[in-house]
Amino acid sequence: MKNDIHPEYREVVFYDTSSDYKFLTKSTMSSSETIKWDDGTEYPLIKVEVSSASHPFYTGKKLFVDTAGRVEKFNKKYKKK
Repeated sequence: MKNDIHPEYREVVFYDTSSDYKFLTKSTMSSSETIKWDDGTEYPLIKVEVSSASHPFYTGKKLFVDTAGRVEKFNKKYKKK
């Protein structure tokens, strides 16, 4: 494998903003924000809107998630003329 072409693979904390759930995993994503985890170490913080803690498929709850107006945008774009 070539050296210096792969992104850094490190531990990061993902924060689900809709359910206030945080989990530690490894990723290549980077962030300027950091958070202190339970073990006292600071990790980069990645904010996400949907995770397994808030997704209707995993929770079994019918939750309406439309933060960007995606349905309206789709209807406006593909509306019959």
